[in-house]
Amino acid sequence: MNQTTTHRAASVAPEPAVYSDHITEELHRYEEHMRDVRGLAEGSCQQRARIVGRLLHKKFAGRLIDITELRAEDVRRFLANQLDALRTPSNALQLASALRSYFRYRATCGDQVSKLTAAVSSPAHWKLASLPRALKPEEVKRLLNSFTVNLRLPKRDYAIARCALDMGLRAGEIAHLMINDIDWRAGTVMLRGTKSLRQDIMPLPLETGKALADYLQHERPATRNPAIFVLQKEGQDYPITSTAIQKVIKRACCRVDLPHSSAHALRHTLACRLVESGSSLKEVADLLRHRSLTTTLIYAKLDTPKLLAVALPWPGSKL
Repeated sequence: MNQTTTHRAASVAPEPAVYSDHITEELHRYEEHMRDVRGLAEGSCQQRARIVGRLLHKKFAGRLIDITELRAEDVRRFLANQLDALRTPSNALQLASALRSYFRYRATCGDQVSKLTAAVSSPAHWKLASLPRALKPEEVKRLLNSFTVNLRLPKRDYAIARCALDMGLRAGEIAHLMINDIDWRAGTVMLRGTKSLRQDIMPLPLETGKALADYLQHERPATRNPAIFVLQKEGQDYPITSTAIQKVIKRACCRVDLPHSSAHALRHTLACRLVESGSSLKEVADLLRHRSLTTTLIYAKLDTPKLLAVALPWPGSKL
């Protein structure tokens, strides 16, 4: 990422220092709706609430929220300002999804929001248009070798990386791991904080188990907190957050100059490795716990032998 891109990314979505009480209460009700009614994951709820909070702060800072005062022009101007900071398809999709979600919520409250919803254009986005951002075997080796003793918590960070690389766990799923979720004798892990809001039992790979055991025995602080990964702050113990998990992985990738530094890139890496070793898309979908097989189809692009088998001959060729 060059300096210009970094500057733009940093300027996207400036968060107000403090929201007014009216906006804070409104966002709290909206997050409850997303979590309890729509069944969205915590990370999705927080992301959408941040975007909606910026819109409400722009229009209603310091006063009561009256949705009838919000105009379609206000929505279009807000979207234009946000996209000026970072004009990418992913940012446009996040903005559109968040605003539509909020207006649907307001509709359930009895508000007339059809004109506001119509002001949110659908950004052009073609499914499966890109390739998964995965690490190459040599890059994986560099990443795993980067957790050296000069780090503050090398065993913890290494175990986190192995959970993402070997099991394809999302950042939130790693953060929600509890001591009792691991059956060491059976070699399995119970996942509770999943995106699909269900419980899943997964096999615990040997190297992941070794990394977790090493951290638990030699580096985890003495605590009664049931979470595997614990943070200590001001004499209190707290479960690690998904944001902290993402930062651990991002710092590790940056240390060895890897092109992709997101936690999701490690998840993609596992999926690509499985496809290349001959696993079916259904097996990949089951391991990654995709709710729809359509989500897994992007990895079909990486199955070169099977793609060659169905490829048509080039017009004019002798094949």
